[in-house]
Amino acid sequence: MKVKTILVSQPEPKMENSPYQSLVDRTKVKIDFRSFIHVEGVSAKEVREQKVDLSKYTAIILTSRNSVDHFFRVAEEMRYKIPDTLKYFCQSEAVAYYLQKYVVYRKRKIYVGKRTFPELMPLIKKHKNESFLLPTTDKLKDLVPEQLDELGIKWKMATFFKTVISDLSDLANVKYDVLVFFSPSGIESLFQNFPEFKQDGTRIAVYGNTTSQAAKDKGLRIDIQAPTPESPSMTMAIENYIKTLG
Repeated sequence: MKVKTILVSQPEPKMENSPYQSLVDRTKVKIDFRSFIHVEGVSAKEVREQKVDLSKYTAIILTSRNSVDHFFRVAEEMRYKIPDTLKYFCQSEAVAYYLQKYVVYRKRKIYVGKRTFPELMPLIKKHKNESFLLPTTDKLKDLVPEQLDELGIKWKMATFFKTVISDLSDLANVKYDVLVFFSPSGIESLFQNFPEFKQDGTRIAVYGNTTSQAAKDKGLRIDIQAPTPESPSMTMAIENYIKTLG
């Protein structure tokens, strides 16, 4: 069965030369994008109910653009004036760059990790006397709190935004040759929207071990997997799969 249509369960990339566009150019497949999940902010009242007083923290740990947006949103809703002395610990350069949307970069104390959360740990350890706040989602990986606890620092985690299942009812009668997933929440959304989903000839592509396990738990057959040594990215995995079909 050849691959002609692909649905990626994420928003369409905004960059012009995205790997997906290159994949389309090379293979002539049709790729659609649709978020299976979306983020909704938690109200300032709900944050307060988690016993969070922003004035008690001297440092913020930011793991994503969403955490940046919702930290500043909640601070504004609480009418809290963020002090210039606040320290920002950003998981990656992309997060740190996005922070410029809210602060004058050169006038703030910003510490930047390489890419993954464990790579941020040495920077946090160097400032272990700070009081850290981690504004995060309700679907946080266990690795994050475990690593922060190991450091023995003073820190608190609070839910500032939630991952919510998107309504996909308009896709009920639309068929794709390949469905692409990047998180367990995407798999959850598929079955919440379509409880009677039968895989049949639909190929399932997954990125990461946790997504793979979530798909298996739902009885799905995984046809395309990334990252692997041969296919470090999802687009490479899809292209390699298409090649095997001749």
